[in-house]
Formats: sequence, structure tokens, C-alpha cells
Amino acid sequence: MLVAYGTANGCLTEFPQSDKPVIPPGTVWIDLVEPTHTEEAAVEEGLGIDIPTREELAEIEASSRLYAEDGAFFMTANLIRRGENDRPESSPVTFIIKDDLLVTIRYHHPQAFPVYVRRAMKPQTTSTSGWGVLISLLEAVVDRAADHLERVGTIVDETSRRIFDSDRHSRNRRVRKKAPNLQELLEKIGEEGDFNSKMRESLVSIGRLAAFMTAAIEPNKQTREMKDHRGRIKILQRDIISLTDHASFLSGKIAFLLDAVLGMISIEQNGIIKIFSVAAVVFLPPTLVASIYGMNFDVMPELKWILGYPFALGLMVLSAILPYIYFKRKGWL
Repeated sequence: MLVAYGTANGCLTEFPQSDKPVIPPGTVWIDLVEPTHTEEAAVEEGLGIDIPTREELAEIEASSRLYAEDGAFFMTANLIRRGENDRPESSPVTFIIKDDLLVTIRYHHPQAFPVYVRRAMKPQTTSTSGWGVLISLLEAVVDRAADHLERVGTIVDETSRRIFDSDRHSRNRRVRKKAPNLQELLEKIGEEGDFNSKMRESLVSIGRLAAFMTAAIEPNKQTREMKDHRGRIKILQRDIISLTDHASFLSGKIAFLLDAVLGMISIEQNGIIKIFSVAAVVFLPPTLVASIYGMNFDVMPELKWILGYPFALGLMVLSAILPYIYFKRKGWL
């Protein structure tokens, strides 16, 4: 799908779509969403550039995603979104600047794009040229990344409370809360850790793109608009650095929670083994007594003793109680 945008009264406007893909006069931004070969050919012919295909985007190396060709600047970054079942989806998005006209090529739907379009269709104080739209798009992407990281932080904090909830260890056993499902918590932490790592990767690619933009904007053009672009890019780079640091902090916290959950799972397993061990120790002496009096020897005085049966039962009960009391006093139970 080819969507062309122009400007009117300081606002972004969308040109009506036609059956034949064309670039309307006054276009500042062409958004190619899962473009067909016909739409790619129309843009290539209109701008005189070679647009990378989906296969080329997937195969392109990270070190070759930023380059200049045919008088145009090609910049590719990985953008992330939450897809179905809240799973992270990362896909490359290419930004092309040719003669101050922006072309974006994407094969998934980051939420930052429609958010920016809705905002830009209202009067703007920032530039609505190709470079201005690109910087505004990246600002929307970074804002969205901040929202994602904030959500990851909220989920991590909630998970931490569920793991280390002191009410579960209350001395009043009657009001003791149900223990959390550690396997569920482990899966949740793993999902957020995966999302956080993909977000860090995305921020690094956006940071490299912003650095390339600084060099791509002609330094000899000292117009007010160019100075504004450079200032916004610097602010964008600082935001990316701060978000990357925050993502690193969250990674450390997620790693700690993973270790904590694994430790609690180990404690629970040790508790189960402990119960079986105590049961085995408690029932071992009575089993020994029963085995002794189950032997078929001719000379066993207790067999003809009238009190032999209650004596054997009492001896088995006593041999079970004494080890339990001993372990209890030692604090092993």
C-alpha cells in the first residue's frame, strides 16, 4: 500500500489514494506498507532510486544499513511492537531521504506511525519537510519505546512483589496467602526479558541512525530549519542513551528475578524432599520392629506372651514419635 502525505497550513495531510500508484505534487512523505512491485516501481521511477525489497531488508547486514546512493540517504532500523498474545515483534524499517522527501518502507505496523500521523494532522510548530517528518517519526518511535520500557518496569515490579510478598510468610497461618505459581512467574519474567533485549537492540539501531542523520544533514547549510533539525537530533540521541541505560537496568533486575524464582523453586523442591525424608525416618523404626516380630523363628518368647501384641504396637508408636520429637527440637522440621 502506498500512502502519500503533503502539508497544508502547518498540518500533515493525506492525499487520496488512486488505483494507479503515483506521487502527487507537493508530497513530503511516502509511506510504503507491504508495497507491491508496482508501487515500488512507481516510487523508483519518480525519485530515481533503487528501493530495497523485503528480501534485501532481511538479508542486509547491520553494518550496511546506513548508506548514501543516487543522491539519497538510506537508513534502516529495527522497530519493535507488541503483536498477538503480547509477543514482541521486531522488523526492519527503512527510511529514505531524497531531495527533502521522505520514503518509509515497512512490512509490519509499529504503533508509533499512526500515533504520529494523528498528531501531525493538527497544527505543528516543527518542520513538516522530509527531514522534519523523519525526525518527528523517530521521536514518536522513541516515545513509544519509553512507554514499552515503562510497562516492562511495571510488570517487573509487580512480579517482584508477588515473589517477595511478606504477607505470604505471616505467622498467622490462617490468613496466609496462596503461594504464587512460580512456573507462571518464570515464564512471565522470561517474556519481559526477551522483549527488553529486543528493545535494547532496537534503540541501538535507532541511535546509529540518528548519528548518521547528523552527518547526512549538510553542515554548510546554516538555515534556521537545519539548526532546528540538528538540535532535535541531539535531544533524540540523549533520549535514546537514557532509554538504553534504563533498559540495561531492567535487564539486571530481570536477571535477579530469574535467579530468585529459580532459587524459590529449588527451595520448594527441597521442602518436598524434606517431607519425604522425614516420613521415611519416622516410619523406619516401626518397620524395623514389625520386621523383627515378623520373623518365623521357633524360639521367640514374645509370641506366647499375652501382652506381646500391644507391646509390639506400643513399641512401634514410640519408635515413630521419638525421632519426630528429636528432629523438632533440633529445628530440622
